Amino acid sequence: MEKEKLFTDFPPVSTEKWMEKIIKDLKGADYDKKLVWKTDEGFDVQPFYRAEDLANIPYRNVLPGNFPYVRGNKTKGNMWLVRQDVHVEDADTTNAKLLDIRMKGVDSFGIIYPDGHVPGEEEVERLLNNIRADVMELNFSCDDPYAIIQVIDHLVKKYNRDLDKVKGSLEFCPLSRYSTTGTFYLSEKEDYKTMSKLFIAGGLLPNFQLLTVNGTIFKNSGAGIVSELAFTLAMATDYLTHLTENGHDIDDVAHRFRFHFSVGSDYFMEIAKFRAFRFLWSKVVNAYGVSHADKTKTFIHCSNAEWNKTLYDPYVNMLRTTTESMSAILGGIDSLSVLPFNEVFEKPDEFSERIARNQQLILKGESFFDKVADPASGSYYVENLTTKLIEKAWELFLQVDEKGGYLEAFKQGFIQERVSNEAEKKNSNIALRKMSLLGTNQYPNISEHIDPAGIKPAALTVENNPELLIPYRGAEAFEKIRLKTDAYALKHKRPVAWMFTYGNLAMQKARSQFAGNFFGVAGFDIADNPGFTTVEEGINAAKKTKPDIVVICSSDEEYADIALPVYEALKDRSIVVLAGYPKNLVEEFRAKGMKHFIHVRSNVLEDLKNYQQMLGIA
Repeated sequence: MEKEKLFTDFPPVSTEKWMEKIIKDLKGADYDKKLVWKTDEGFDVQPFYRAEDLANIPYRNVLPGNFPYVRGNKTKGNMWLVRQDVHVEDADTTNAKLLDIRMKGVDSFGIIYPDGHVPGEEEVERLLNNIRADVMELNFSCDDPYAIIQVIDHLVKKYNRDLDKVKGSLEFCPLSRYSTTGTFYLSEKEDYKTMSKLFIAGGLLPNFQLLTVNGTIFKNSGAGIVSELAFTLAMATDYLTHLTENGHDIDDVAHRFRFHFSVGSDYFMEIAKFRAFRFLWSKVVNAYGVSHADKTKTFIHCSNAEWNKTLYDPYVNMLRTTTESMSAILGGIDSLSVLPFNEVFEKPDEFSERIARNQQLILKGESFFDKVADPASGSYYVENLTTKLIEKAWELFLQVDEKGGYLEAFKQGFIQERVSNEAEKKNSNIALRKMSLLGTNQYPNISEHIDPAGIKPAALTVENNPELLIPYRGAEAFEKIRLKTDAYALKHKRPVAWMFTYGNLAMQKARSQFAGNFFGVAGFDIADNPGFTTVEEGINAAKKTKPDIVVICSSDEEYADIALPVYEALKDRSIVVLAGYPKNLVEEFRAKGMKHFIHVRSNVLEDLKNYQQMLGIA
């Protein structure tokens, strides 16, 4: 008996029919302006995709675990390593912490030594006491990676570990260090010598990655995803070219690279990013003439971007890191470390580290994100995003290659200029609130106050060097404004924005909420009012209250009658602001001296700086 197929009662609908319906529903509005997303990555995203949009995707029939690895390295499931980074204080204390978090679900350690400290074998042995190198993944960050790999090599042999099972990595990336500081570890020549020595010293540890290409510097400096992909690929290609030109076999070095990416909040684009990079790297490595496709696999470690994390309303950072982690996992990363919600402004404590650790444990143990290989496969939307990112990143990579590779392009300023332009666009979108940072430039918690003295110095970037990439956070400019208010309020009365609400109930409520959100972002107290029955009542109440800022909140129609009387009555007592921008009245108001307007097109950042200056907040 033939099985009945689903949806046989529903005739197929062509793309043309869908378009007809959409155009009709738009009622004359421009399709491209209304529905097509003009991404910052240089390509348009359509409002809908169909099966026919997959026709030209070359890898659409590739299975997980197969070249070019768009769908990941794993043939079954989506396992990833839960990593936690630990800063070494002393060997015994850190060992106790490592043993503790191992029992709490961690299977990968990031061991970070302080700058200038190079541990000896006895110290590393104490630190790894009761930790098996063939069971736990060990990742080391140290000023001298060559010393570390020699120690690891000697210790695993001393304890007779299976060398094939020893997994981990060295955090060594001379080009990313040069890009952010202007200097190499030692020098360009010496760092490349060290790189060659690492591949010799670690030759007997086939699953230990000896270079970690640090792509986090791009996103954290404000770059877009295409730049992030292309520049990370270019850095890695510089390394690959140097190694192969200096006697190292491509089969021996390509699979010893690890890539460290940060993941941001653009949910589906981030999923596509990781899929796209695996394709790009496998194609580059294949061009070097590897003997087997397995050598072109990509190992990706991921951590949350700091760029979009905030000081104020910091628990929102937990929401950000959760959705970002979901993107990374669905994109098929190999290991993940979740950023504690408070790390951008203070040293993480046991609570914030536990929450960060448990976020991915829940995604694995309760949401079953580890059960399905490449769940994004077949999504018309994600597959098209992946293809577009591959195309655009490859175009940019070729531009870098034409300039002589990553280092030469960087010395020419090409990379810094592109990243700076992309960062400036993001900064502008944040200032205009086209891009929202919840709790910072939108919907602030006005009862939250911070003592600036409690913020770690590195929380607010002060450097600005156009010759370098300077990681920063997009929220910093707004945070500096609010921290100024909080510092001012320690010795003075906190400024108050007082809502003069009158007339049309819907408009007065909408505009008072908008104005409260606007001035709350600067840390001002907000005094709302239920609506005055007469203008005189509102004026008398304002004179009695003596607020720093009076915001007139009503409808455009009523502004014609009430705005100037309110302004004339209060201009010598308070800063009078109009919520809205009634085009037919603005010139008249300005002629009478009224010059402060707040509206959806305001540059909130610059306006708030001006209001602070008028209030004497230095």
